[in-house]
Amino acid sequence: MLLATRCPVCDVAGPAPCAGCVAAMRRAPLLPPPPGVDRCLALLAYAGAGRELVARLKYRNARAGVRWLAGAMAALVDEPVDLVTWVPTTPARRRQRGFDQAELVARRIAAHLRVPCRSVLRRGPGPTQTGAGAAARRAATPSLGARRAVAGTVVLVDDVVTTGATLSAAARCVRDAGARRVVALVAARTPPPGDLH
Repeated sequence: MLLATRCPVCDVAGPAPCAGCVAAMRRAPLLPPPPGVDRCLALLAYAGAGRELVARLKYRNARAGVRWLAGAMAALVDEPVDLVTWVPTTPARRRQRGFDQAELVARRIAAHLRVPCRSVLRRGPGPTQTGAGAAARRAATPSLGARRAVAGTVVLVDDVVTTGATLSAAARCVRDAGARRVVALVAARTPPPGDLH
């Protein structure tokens, strides 16, 4: 039995997300990559409909838009890559939610790019960054380490980049594990202060 899809943003029956919500999403602002990251490719501004799409996946398990999101993110990659991995959420968050949103998106991106997707990073317990200010985010560097060796160009997937502190820490671990080049690929980038409309 086939179940009708609904837009994960506005809940209208049909494509996920619907054409109206896609039209309302803003492209991510162009900002320099975080330290240690060779390139940072971001699809959406973390505001309005783009924020709703990503937040509902992350906090409400609204997976209907994952296929669209992963396809659009994969289309940003315009260079050969060897591996896709993701920045893991904390063990407590994974247990609480029952999934890791960055892993869901990363596995679909790898399928689009026709390259392997592997769990490269392990993450220890730590405080949530949700709602934290920029200074607190930079101070609370996540406890990350590499679980396997890698090589070549690695695409590092995450859901949202704000200050870039988490991506920098993750990229450092991936580079220490053998990556020659690290390309961060994120669903959404927080707009700079004063650019939220």
